[in-house]
Amino acid sequence: MASKLSAKARAAKKKRDLAYAKTDDRRRKKAENQKKRRAAIKKYGKSWLRGKDYDHDDKRFESIKANRGNDGKGTKKEGKTKRKRR
Repeated sequence: MASKLSAKARAAKKKRDLAYAKTDDRRRKKAENQKKRRAAIKKYGKSWLRGKDYDHDDKRFESIKANRGNDGKGTKKEGKTKRKRR
């Protein structure tokens, strides 16, 4: 579901999202994902891969739902930062 943003906010979000997508970490993960997907299609076929994403933490393909939800733990504690919330 798309966010209902003003034109100015939408442009700012687009700029932020693009800057994040172009970070070294995201580029490495994207390249790794593309390589793994191509290998998996060769090995198992396209239908096996449908509905799955590569999980960079667990190093395996998971359902999109499981990968987005941090394996049932939610996303609040995900990541390496140990900053306190304000």
